[in-house]
Order: sequence, then C-alpha cells, then structure tokens
Amino acid sequence: MNVEEEEGFRQFVAAQLGPLRKLAYLTCGNWHTAEDAVATALAKLYPRWPKLDRPDLYAKTMVYRAAVDEVRRPWRRERSAGDEIPEVVLHDPSTATDDRIRIQAALRAVPRKQRVALILRYYLGMSLEESAGVLGVSVGTAKSQTSRGLSRLREVLATERIDLQVADVEELSRAVA
Repeated sequence: MNVEEEEGFRQFVAAQLGPLRKLAYLTCGNWHTAEDAVATALAKLYPRWPKLDRPDLYAKTMVYRAAVDEVRRPWRRERSAGDEIPEVVLHDPSTATDDRIRIQAALRAVPRKQRVALILRYYLGMSLEESAGVLGVSVGTAKSQTSRGLSRLREVLATERIDLQVADVEELSRAVA
C-alpha cells in the first residue's frame, strides 16, 4: 500500500470510527465487545483497502459480522461464578471476640451455682435431668437455677447495652469455650 492509500485509510477510519462503533454496539449490545469487533474489522479491512470500490459498505458488513462473531465466541458466553451466587448476608466475625469477652465478663457476674447450671445446659448441652444429676439437686431446682442464671446474665448484659435473646444462648456456649 502506498502513502496515498494509507492516508486515505486513516481518514476513512477517523471519519467512520464513531458510526462503526455504534453499529457494532447495536449488533451486540456491549461497548467493549463492539470495540473488539470494530478493531477486528478494521484490521481485516486494511490489507483489502486498495481493492475496494465502496469501503464504507464493506466496512459496515465486516463490522456487523465481526460483532456477531464476537458474541458467539466461547469466552463471551462464559459467566463469572459470582453471577450465579445469591446475595447472602454474612455475619461479621470481627465482633465475635468482643462479644466473647463481654459474655465471659457477664458470666463471672452471675452467681456460681447459676453459672454452672448455664454452662451445663447451654455449653455442654445437657438435659435438665442430666444437669440436675451433676449439680446434685432436683430437676425443678436445676430448672430454676438455669432460669435465674439467664435472667441475671440478661441484666448484666443489658447494662452493657447488649440484648441477649433465648436464641443467643448458642453464642453463649461458644463464648465460654
């Protein structure tokens, strides 16, 4: 290709780049893919440039075909693994240490028998009967010690502005560990 033809190609690209990008975008629906399609089409157009009578029509056809080919490429059909993963709210583990320290301090404020009843029931997972056997008291006494221990624990934690619900007992068992 001589200098004159090369200059003609540069002028053509400068004048037609915007419309060719728009055509590619309308074909494939993605600006990045459209850019790739136009670049591919212009790279194929360059060696044929001196032989063309209507380079604008030829370029539009090539851009259209390149845009369709870009969409068909296997890696364009692949999706990120993150696209399929549902949004799940995860617990922030950074506060777990603070919570454990607070719960341990609150447990120390609970009377000894009640604290032992709580540990037997919720940390070790014993039934009322089993914990009563370990404590050497009746089932009713074990039940009341556990109930009073939870009430006292809630009071202590409430002064620290932590609400302990019955469902938070699992956290209590992890904190004692």
